[in-house]
Amino acid sequence: MKKLSLLTLIFFLNILTFNSYAKIVYLDLNFIINKSELGMTLNDHIKKLKEKNLSKFNQIENELKQKEKSLLSQQNILEKQEFNKKLNNLSNEIKKYQSNKKTSMDSLKSVKIENTKKIINFLNPIITNYVDKNSISLVVPKKNIIVGKKNLDITDEIIKLLDDQNNTLNLK
Repeated sequence: MKKLSLLTLIFFLNILTFNSYAKIVYLDLNFIINKSELGMTLNDHIKKLKEKNLSKFNQIENELKQKEKSLLSQQNILEKQEFNKKLNNLSNEIKKYQSNKKTSMDSLKSVKIENTKKIINFLNPIITNYVDKNSISLVVPKKNIIVGKKNLDITDEIIKLLDDQNNTLNLK
């Protein structure tokens, strides 16, 4: 029984000793990407592109709706063969519109992903230097934390360091 108590005591002392040496912090990568100067620049650029695409596609969609109304109003006037021909042309235009819209949305996603990767590449050396300077053993993503002390969150410090770097994204 004494051996078991002694082993338990040694085990808990080792855990306490390990915790006194290991410095563990967490950071919110999504918050950094969205609230840093680079992230806000990227978000503004994506928003402008979305609005531009949306207005362009809304205009095309309205034109297609007008063509459809016009064609439906001519349904009884036109011969069946000519009506079907115009209907097929309209259907092809709609498919082309949908394809262009999907391509545009995919392009927008790829621009966001590509530039987010650039921001992360800017972040990696900053986080590494911060960890080295502050003798941090482990950095955990905030999304994996259920509860943690606020003083262990290094997100704001990393944002300040990233903003001080004056990095720029070459946005297209």
